Amino acid sequence: MTPIPPRTRHAVGADGTGPTARDAMHAPGPQVDDHMAVDEAFSVLIGARVPYLLLRDEDGRCAGLVTRAQLAAHRGGSWYSDLTRLRDLSLDRGPFTSSVAVLSEAETAMRNRTLDVSPVVDEHGYALGVLALTV
Repeated sequence: MTPIPPRTRHAVGADGTGPTARDAMHAPGPQVDDHMAVDEAFSVLIGARVPYLLLRDEDGRCAGLVTRAQLAAHRGGSWYSDLTRLRDLSLDRGPFTSSVAVLSEAETAMRNRTLDVSPVVDEHGYALGVLALTV
């Protein structure tokens, strides 16, 4: 996985409780429709030289996140078909990190769910960025 450089974290969030997920998130990177074929998504991921892609549903809202390892594992399975769509894969479909979530709570939730990266969404479910745990 390509490391994501840390952003500067603000000392206090909008509500005075500390930094929020929005303060620590990174740019979302490439976003693809969840009806895209796995092969196409793998090509986009390789071409963009990124470790993951954000998925969008038919309304443009965040539908998940898929990693290079997940796509490679699926392509290597006996069940693989070149017609398989991203929405057909078993992926984390949320809940995603709210942009107003207190950063420490968002990081704890990610650790509890064993996520290294989580989409950060607005109140309508649109991806604003990603939150990545640092070691």
